[in-house]
Amino acid sequence: MKIHNQHYRTIWRDADTVCIIDQTQLPFALVIGRLQTHIQMCHAIRSMQVRGAPLIGAAAAYGMVLGCQQQADDQTLQSVAKQLMATRPTAVNLAWAVQRMLQQLLVIPVAQRAQAAWAFAQTIADEDVVQNMAIGQHGLGLIAAVVTADPDRAVNILTHCNAGWLATVDGGTALAPIYAAHDAGLQVHVWVDETRPRNQGASLTAWELAQHGVPHTVISDNAGGHLMQHGQVDMVIVGADRVTHNGDVCNKIGTYLKALAAYDQRVPFYAAVPTPTIDWQLAQGAAIEIEMRDADEVAYMQGQDEDGQLRRVRVIPHESQALNPAFDVTPARLVTGIITERGVYRPEQLQLAQSNAMEHAQ
Repeated sequence: MKIHNQHYRTIWRDADTVCIIDQTQLPFALVIGRLQTHIQMCHAIRSMQVRGAPLIGAAAAYGMVLGCQQQADDQTLQSVAKQLMATRPTAVNLAWAVQRMLQQLLVIPVAQRAQAAWAFAQTIADEDVVQNMAIGQHGLGLIAAVVTADPDRAVNILTHCNAGWLATVDGGTALAPIYAAHDAGLQVHVWVDETRPRNQGASLTAWELAQHGVPHTVISDNAGGHLMQHGQVDMVIVGADRVTHNGDVCNKIGTYLKALAAYDQRVPFYAAVPTPTIDWQLAQGAAIEIEMRDADEVAYMQGQDEDGQLRRVRVIPHESQALNPAFDVTPARLVTGIITERGVYRPEQLQLAQSNAMEHAQ
């Protein structure tokens, strides 16, 4: 994707350093972080300088690389892997990428690991981009079908949190079909949930849609159901941090409520995910570990004041406690379809995505 007409990925190599876009500074400042140790990468993941399931996976792979740069023996790599996997437990891509790096690194001589690790991590990053582009094309068909049915107006799509290119290496998941439709000349408009408590919709999704020139409107989290009742939402597309074998979708807190409203109003509800986000080992979403984050994320908000300075302000009484579960689970029965790089599947057909992926690997 482009920022001020210059192409960026969200993570890349520069000599022996891993560069990231610090998402905690967006949308008001573009800050490039330069990471040289796996400890710094762990902090970047935990603090959400990098975030989004696919990007977390790529970041963890590069974290393994940085660990290799310091010491590449088996014990050290296992320790680095354990530290990385502890940073954010819900997104399945993180553990998937770390385990993949371990499997590739542990079977080659220690002296070759530091150099090989860069190539392995780059492959994971490049694969993510290819997968996201394919997700965009499959989702484009869904949007084009709405245009065919009513070509005289824009297609209104509601999304939650940020599942655009900032949540991936490039291209996005939930936003990939929207970018594909916009680039194909179709009229699209995006309702952007603010997505409390960290406001990733308002700060990240809105920013990247503006950079790409896609019409959009930021709404409060509680406005989506109202818009659906009044026929102003044609479909909902969200990303996911984990999808289970039966099609349950674990995504940013608040997604479940959007799915309930969409189901009640007969609005199609889609999750867009690359197949590494599908956890084939878990049968149901109830088994997913839900990350509990710092209560201060609920108690405080960050924004830009009239003088252009970033300020952090408290929005709840000092006497009040706050609870901050980061994700919820949308049951498969509320999900119209799951958009993957292999195609669009109903939850009960998700096994076909696994079969297709295995055939492709062979």
